[in-house]
Amino acid sequence: MVKIAKRLEIGLDNLSGTSILNRTKSKKYLLFTPGPVNVEENVRMAICKEDICHREQDFDVLLQSIEKKLLQLFEIKNTSNYRAVVITGSGTAANESMLSSTVGNKNILIISNGEFGERLFHISEVHNKNTFVLKFGWGKKIDLEKVETFIKKNKIDIIAMVHHETSSGLLNSIEEVGMLSKAYNTLFIVDCVSSAGAEPIDLEKCNISFCSSSSSKAISSYPGLSFVVGKKQEFEKLKDIQAKTTYLSLYKFYHFTHTISQTPNTPAVPLFFALEQALENILQEGVSNRHRDILNRANILRLGMKEMGLKFLIDGNNMCSVLTTVYTPEYIKVSVLRKKLRDKQIIIYEGKGEFKDKIFQVGNIGELSLTEIQFFLDTLQKILQESKILYNYLLAM
Repeated sequence: MVKIAKRLEIGLDNLSGTSILNRTKSKKYLLFTPGPVNVEENVRMAICKEDICHREQDFDVLLQSIEKKLLQLFEIKNTSNYRAVVITGSGTAANESMLSSTVGNKNILIISNGEFGERLFHISEVHNKNTFVLKFGWGKKIDLEKVETFIKKNKIDIIAMVHHETSSGLLNSIEEVGMLSKAYNTLFIVDCVSSAGAEPIDLEKCNISFCSSSSSKAISSYPGLSFVVGKKQEFEKLKDIQAKTTYLSLYKFYHFTHTISQTPNTPAVPLFFALEQALENILQEGVSNRHRDILNRANILRLGMKEMGLKFLIDGNNMCSVLTTVYTPEYIKVSVLRKKLRDKQIIIYEGKGEFKDKIFQVGNIGELSLTEIQFFLDTLQKILQESKILYNYLLAM
């Protein structure tokens, strides 16, 4: 009986994957990615807080705290004019909530210069028959004259764009497009999924009606939550626009938040605890200090990679603070580089779409120490040196 019990114990252990978990438990992957990211220890602990019911006062207080902190994150001066809603879902859920709830039968223009601009377009065309797109090349700056001409010609009512285009690392000018939006009296919607928490975003100055973001990027919490921050008067107007989705109705989220401090559907409560702690971490550090810290890490990485002779896709003045997009040297494949780094517990991104097999991306958000950044640079340099020697040897044969 003892032997049978032992075999059953081993079988259950293998079935549950416990043995695999034990083997990998001690490993810490360094996530040099634009998200998900390594989180601070107090965020990790926050997700394990006591169980609460989302229809009780405990959750009301938690949601109110998160909304207040989100408005502080964006450094909004007139906070009474803005509200924030939190959605259980990724950043794409927040974008779909905005695009499916704000347009109605009006004309919307999507400005696209990368993968995530294209994603906005594909979401919008599902919900809105009057969807237009103005495409610029991946990684290319937006031509404001072309945008203005298009607005005039097509009588655009709403403009939507991405702030930080993660596929290239380009930071688009929301201030310039926002000025155009104001001049032509359009609604202005911005995807700030990977820029919020890392870049200055002045909602008032940029005339932004609604913007979206995610918990798992520069805010440095866990994936699974997103949010929309917008003008209170624009939230109120949504009441007169027929909803095109049930779960992602932006007005419904606003109504529940505004009237009873609740979410319309069951929220991922542990993730709300983690998000609140991550926001508190930023506010304690100071929003501008956090921006400087992230940019400083980016600059250290960029200087180190430049000294290795690596070239960047985006000019320095147009780069975001979140990641660096690097041309892959001819002597190593991206897939090989990723594997060699992963063997050292370092995770990076490969290029997508037009950039596939041409570039790799190095993020610098989340909980990454200067020691870990130096470890990455030393490891990358060693891999590249060894690969170059082998490449030259094979060429000479």
